[in-house]
Amino acid sequence: MDLSFITDGFVPVIVAACLVVGYVIKNTPLFDKVANAYIPLIVAVLGAILGGVLNGISVDAIVYGAISGLASTGLHQLFTRIIEGKQE
Repeated sequence: MDLSFITDGFVPVIVAACLVVGYVIKNTPLFDKVANAYIPLIVAVLGAILGGVLNGISVDAIVYGAISGLASTGLHQLFTRIIEGKQE
């Protein structure tokens, strides 16, 4: 099974932008009313928009952008677990 198509659509700029936006939403008092459960949805939508803007409006670009946005959530969780030393 060839999964190289995943790396073709992975956009580090979108991941970095969504990581920053998710971090700001989580740690800024201005966004206290936004539940943590909505952050993955917000960064997925932002990633889809950025994917469409950066790579042109197409279904592939929007889907890859949304996946890159969701990858930022996983990356944040990975860094948090490593830094805090938490293991489940």
